[in-house]
Amino acid sequence: MSGELSPIDKAKFVAARKAAEYVQDGMTVGLGTGSTAAWLVRCLADKMQTEGLTFKGVPTSTRTAALANQLGLNVISLDEARWLDLTIDGADEFDKDLNLIKGGGGALLQEKIVATASDQMVVISDVSKRVDTLGNFPLPVEVIPFGWQTSKALLEELLVSMDVLGRKTTLRMNGDAPYVTDEGNHILDCHLNRIGNARQLALALNQVPGVVENGLFIDICDIVVMGHGDGKVETHDINAGTIGEDQIDFLDTDNLFTDLAD
Repeated sequence: MSGELSPIDKAKFVAARKAAEYVQDGMTVGLGTGSTAAWLVRCLADKMQTEGLTFKGVPTSTRTAALANQLGLNVISLDEARWLDLTIDGADEFDKDLNLIKGGGGALLQEKIVATASDQMVVISDVSKRVDTLGNFPLPVEVIPFGWQTSKALLEELLVSMDVLGRKTTLRMNGDAPYVTDEGNHILDCHLNRIGNARQLALALNQVPGVVENGLFIDICDIVVMGHGDGKVETHDINAGTIGEDQIDFLDTDNLFTDLAD
Protein backbone atom coordinates (compact mmCIF):
# COMPACT_ATOMS: atom_id res chain seq x y z
CA MET A 1 0.00 0.00 0.00
CA SER A 2 2.77 2.48 0.86
CA GLY A 3 3.91 2.66 -2.75
CA GLU A 4 0.42 3.67 -3.88
CA LEU A 5 0.01 6.61 -1.51
CA SER A 6 1.35 10.14 -1.58
CA PRO A 7 3.38 11.35 1.42
CA ILE A 8 0.39 13.33 2.71
CA ASP A 9 -1.85 10.26 2.50
CA LYS A 10 0.75 8.17 4.30
CA ALA A 11 0.83 10.80 7.05
CA LYS A 12 -2.96 10.74 7.37
CA PHE A 13 -3.01 6.96 7.45
CA VAL A 14 -0.41 6.54 10.20
CA ALA A 15 -2.04 9.27 12.32
CA ALA A 16 -5.41 7.56 12.00
CA ARG A 17 -3.93 4.15 12.79
CA LYS A 18 -2.28 5.49 15.94
CA ALA A 19 -5.41 7.36 17.06
CA ALA A 20 -7.51 4.22 16.62
CA GLU A 21 -5.53 2.75 19.54
CA TYR A 22 -7.37 5.13 21.88
CA VAL A 23 -10.66 3.34 21.16
CA GLN A 24 -11.31 0.56 23.67
CA ASP A 25 -14.01 -2.09 23.87
CA GLY A 26 -17.41 -0.73 24.88
CA MET A 27 -16.61 2.91 24.22
CA THR A 28 -18.91 5.42 22.56
CA VAL A 29 -16.83 7.39 20.07
CA GLY A 30 -17.44 10.53 18.05
CA LEU A 31 -16.39 10.06 14.43
CA GLY A 32 -15.15 13.21 12.72
CA THR A 33 -15.63 14.48 9.18
CA GLY A 34 -13.12 14.96 6.37
CA SER A 35 -10.43 13.03 4.53
CA THR A 36 -8.30 12.36 7.61
CA ALA A 37 -11.29 11.23 9.68
CA ALA A 38 -12.28 8.89 6.86
CA TRP A 39 -8.98 7.08 7.34
CA LEU A 40 -9.90 6.65 11.00
CA VAL A 41 -13.25 5.07 10.15
CA ARG A 42 -11.43 2.59 7.90
CA CYS A 43 -8.88 1.80 10.61
CA LEU A 44 -11.62 1.20 13.17
CA ALA A 45 -13.49 -1.07 10.77
CA ASP A 46 -10.27 -3.03 10.31
CA LYS A 47 -9.83 -3.36 14.09
CA MET A 48 -13.41 -4.64 14.35
CA GLN A 49 -12.68 -7.34 11.77
CA THR A 50 -9.20 -8.36 12.91
CA GLU A 51 -9.32 -7.78 16.67
CA GLY A 52 -13.03 -8.04 17.50
CA LEU A 53 -13.20 -4.43 18.74
CA THR A 54 -16.72 -3.40 19.75
CA PHE A 55 -17.81 0.22 20.13
CA LYS A 56 -20.59 2.64 19.22
CA GLY A 57 -19.86 5.46 16.78
CA VAL A 58 -21.53 8.87 16.65
CA PRO A 59 -20.89 10.47 13.22
CA THR A 60 -20.52 14.22 12.85
CA SER A 61 -21.95 14.38 9.33
CA THR A 62 -24.07 12.47 6.84
CA ARG A 63 -20.89 11.65 4.88
CA THR A 64 -19.23 10.02 7.87
CA ALA A 65 -22.45 8.20 8.78
CA ALA A 66 -22.69 6.78 5.26
CA LEU A 67 -19.08 5.51 5.33
CA ALA A 68 -19.45 4.06 8.83
CA ASN A 69 -22.66 2.25 7.90
CA GLN A 70 -21.06 0.95 4.71
CA LEU A 71 -18.21 -0.56 6.72
CA GLY A 72 -20.49 -2.14 9.29
CA LEU A 73 -19.82 0.10 12.30
CA ASN A 74 -22.44 0.30 15.05
CA VAL A 75 -23.75 3.83 14.40
CA ILE A 76 -25.96 5.70 16.85
CA SER A 77 -27.07 9.32 17.19
CA LEU A 78 -25.79 11.79 19.76
CA ASP A 79 -29.26 11.87 21.30
CA GLU A 80 -29.01 8.10 21.84
CA ALA A 81 -25.47 8.35 23.21
CA ARG A 82 -26.02 11.53 25.26
CA TRP A 83 -22.36 11.52 26.31
CA LEU A 84 -19.23 10.11 24.66
CA ASP A 85 -15.99 8.64 25.93
CA LEU A 86 -13.94 10.03 23.07
CA THR A 87 -14.12 11.98 19.84
CA ILE A 88 -11.51 11.60 17.10
CA ASP A 89 -11.52 14.17 14.31
CA GLY A 90 -9.26 16.08 11.97
CA ALA A 91 -8.39 19.78 11.94
CA ASP A 92 -7.52 22.43 9.38
CA GLU A 93 -5.01 24.10 11.72
CA PHE A 94 -3.73 23.66 15.26
CA ASP A 95 -1.33 25.69 17.40
CA LYS A 96 0.99 24.83 20.30
CA ASP A 97 -1.89 25.08 22.78
CA LEU A 98 -3.92 22.64 20.64
CA ASN A 99 -6.46 25.28 19.73
CA LEU A 100 -7.97 24.49 16.34
CA ILE A 101 -9.57 25.83 13.23
CA LYS A 102 -12.11 23.35 11.87
CA GLY A 103 -14.90 23.44 9.33
CA GLY A 104 -13.12 23.13 6.01
CA GLY A 105 -15.37 20.15 5.34
CA GLY A 106 -18.48 22.10 6.29
CA ALA A 107 -19.43 20.09 9.41
CA LEU A 108 -18.15 22.41 12.15
CA LEU A 109 -21.44 22.68 14.04
CA GLN A 110 -21.98 18.95 14.53
CA GLU A 111 -18.25 18.47 15.09
CA LYS A 112 -18.17 21.02 17.91
CA ILE A 113 -21.32 19.67 19.56
CA VAL A 114 -20.00 16.10 19.51
CA ALA A 115 -16.50 17.11 20.65
CA THR A 116 -17.79 19.09 23.63
CA ALA A 117 -20.05 16.18 24.60
CA SER A 118 -16.98 13.94 25.00
CA ASP A 119 -14.63 13.19 27.87
CA GLN A 120 -11.68 13.58 25.51
CA MET A 121 -10.97 14.90 22.01
CA VAL A 122 -8.15 13.49 19.89
CA VAL A 123 -7.22 15.26 16.66
CA ILE A 124 -5.50 13.40 13.83
CA SER A 125 -3.39 15.51 11.50
CA ASP A 126 -0.40 15.75 9.23
CA VAL A 127 2.48 18.11 9.87
CA SER A 128 1.16 20.74 7.43
CA LYS A 129 -1.68 21.61 9.84
CA ARG A 130 0.66 22.74 12.64
CA VAL A 131 1.01 26.55 12.81
CA ASP A 132 2.55 29.10 15.14
CA THR A 133 -0.56 31.29 15.00
CA LEU A 134 -4.03 30.37 13.78
CA GLY A 135 -5.56 32.20 10.85
CA ASN A 136 -3.85 31.28 7.61
CA PHE A 137 -6.67 28.80 6.91
CA PRO A 138 -9.94 30.69 6.31
CA LEU A 139 -12.08 30.59 9.44
CA PRO A 140 -15.54 29.11 8.74
CA VAL A 141 -18.56 30.73 10.36
CA GLU A 142 -21.92 28.98 9.99
CA VAL A 143 -24.89 31.34 9.51
CA ILE A 144 -28.59 30.84 8.89
CA PRO A 145 -29.68 31.56 5.30
CA PHE A 146 -32.12 34.31 6.34
CA GLY A 147 -30.32 37.65 6.16
CA TRP A 148 -26.92 36.08 5.57
CA GLN A 149 -25.71 39.23 3.80
CA THR A 150 -26.58 41.25 6.90
CA SER A 151 -24.70 38.72 9.04
CA LYS A 152 -21.76 39.03 6.65
CA ALA A 153 -21.73 42.83 6.97
CA LEU A 154 -21.93 42.61 10.76
CA LEU A 155 -19.07 40.09 10.81
CA GLU A 156 -16.87 42.35 8.73
CA GLU A 157 -17.70 45.29 11.00
CA LEU A 158 -16.80 43.20 14.06
CA LEU A 159 -13.46 42.17 12.54
CA VAL A 160 -12.35 45.82 12.43
CA SER A 161 -12.02 45.76 16.22
CA MET A 162 -10.41 42.29 16.37
CA ASP A 163 -6.69 41.44 16.37
CA VAL A 164 -6.57 40.01 12.84
CA LEU A 165 -4.61 40.91 9.70
CA GLY A 166 -7.34 40.31 7.10
CA ARG A 167 -11.07 41.02 7.09
CA LYS A 168 -12.31 39.62 3.78
CA THR A 169 -15.37 37.38 4.18
CA THR A 170 -16.77 35.19 1.39
CA LEU A 171 -19.85 33.00 1.08
CA ARG A 172 -18.83 29.39 0.53
CA MET A 173 -20.17 28.07 -2.75
CA ASN A 174 -21.01 24.64 -4.13
CA GLY A 175 -20.73 25.25 -7.85
CA ASP A 176 -23.12 28.08 -8.71
CA ALA A 177 -25.16 27.77 -5.49
CA PRO A 178 -24.33 28.54 -1.88
CA TYR A 179 -22.93 25.61 0.09
CA VAL A 180 -25.55 24.13 2.42
CA THR A 181 -24.58 22.36 5.66
CA ASP A 182 -26.32 19.29 7.06
CA GLU A 183 -28.43 21.70 9.15
CA GLY A 184 -29.47 23.72 6.10
CA ASN A 185 -27.23 26.70 6.84
CA HIS A 186 -24.57 28.62 4.89
CA ILE A 187 -20.90 29.14 5.67
CA LEU A 188 -19.00 32.41 5.56
CA ASP A 189 -15.24 31.92 5.24
CA CYS A 190 -13.25 34.67 6.98
CA HIS A 191 -9.81 35.24 5.43
CA LEU A 192 -7.99 36.60 8.48
CA ASN A 193 -4.36 35.59 7.76
CA ARG A 194 -3.51 35.81 11.47
CA ILE A 195 -5.67 35.61 14.60
CA GLY A 196 -4.02 37.40 17.51
CA ASN A 197 -6.58 36.46 20.19
CA ALA A 198 -8.50 33.34 19.15
CA ARG A 199 -10.43 33.06 22.42
CA GLN A 200 -11.73 36.64 22.20
CA LEU A 201 -12.66 36.22 18.54
CA ALA A 202 -14.53 32.95 19.14
CA LEU A 203 -16.69 34.56 21.82
CA ALA A 204 -17.34 37.71 19.78
CA LEU A 205 -18.33 35.90 16.58
CA ASN A 206 -21.12 33.98 18.28
CA GLN A 207 -22.71 37.26 19.42
CA VAL A 208 -23.40 38.33 15.82
CA PRO A 209 -27.10 37.88 14.89
CA GLY A 210 -27.50 35.04 12.42
CA VAL A 211 -24.30 33.25 13.42
CA VAL A 212 -24.90 29.68 14.53
CA GLU A 213 -21.31 28.67 15.36
CA ASN A 214 -17.71 29.34 14.35
CA GLY A 215 -14.80 27.04 13.54
CA LEU A 216 -12.52 28.03 16.42
CA PHE A 217 -12.17 25.10 18.84
CA ILE A 218 -10.66 26.60 22.01
CA ASP A 219 -9.73 24.39 24.99
CA ILE A 220 -11.54 21.42 23.45
CA CYS A 221 -8.73 19.30 22.03
CA ASP A 222 -6.72 17.16 24.47
CA ILE A 223 -4.36 15.28 22.15
CA VAL A 224 -3.04 15.78 18.62
CA VAL A 225 -1.71 12.75 16.78
CA MET A 226 0.43 14.06 13.92
CA GLY A 227 1.56 11.76 11.14
CA HIS A 228 4.58 12.06 8.83
CA GLY A 229 5.07 10.62 5.37
CA ASP A 230 7.82 8.28 6.59
CA GLY A 231 5.52 6.59 9.12
CA LYS A 232 6.62 8.59 12.16
CA VAL A 233 3.84 9.67 14.49
CA GLU A 234 4.06 12.41 17.12
CA THR A 235 1.53 12.47 19.97
CA HIS A 236 1.07 15.86 21.66
CA ASP A 237 -0.82 15.59 24.96
CA ILE A 238 -1.71 19.05 26.27
CA ASN A 239 -2.86 17.79 29.70
CA ALA A 240 0.18 15.63 30.40
CA GLY A 241 2.52 18.14 28.76
CA THR A 242 4.22 15.37 26.79
CA ILE A 243 5.24 14.65 23.21
CA GLY A 244 5.65 10.99 22.26
CA GLU A 245 6.99 9.39 19.08
CA ASP A 246 6.13 6.09 17.40
CA GLN A 247 6.82 4.45 14.07
CA ILE A 248 3.95 2.87 12.13
CA ASP A 249 4.74 0.26 9.49
CA PHE A 250 2.89 0.42 6.19
CA LEU A 251 1.04 -2.68 5.06
CA ASP A 252 2.14 -3.27 1.47
CA THR A 253 -0.40 -6.02 0.83
CA ASP A 254 -3.42 -4.42 2.48
CA ASN A 255 -5.73 -2.55 0.08
CA LEU A 256 -8.31 -1.66 2.72
CA PHE A 257 -7.46 2.06 2.60
CA THR A 258 -6.36 2.71 -0.95
CA ASP A 259 -9.72 3.98 -2.18
CA LEU A 260 -9.45 6.91 0.22
CA ALA A 261 -6.33 8.36 -1.40
CA ASP A 262 -7.02 11.91 -2.54
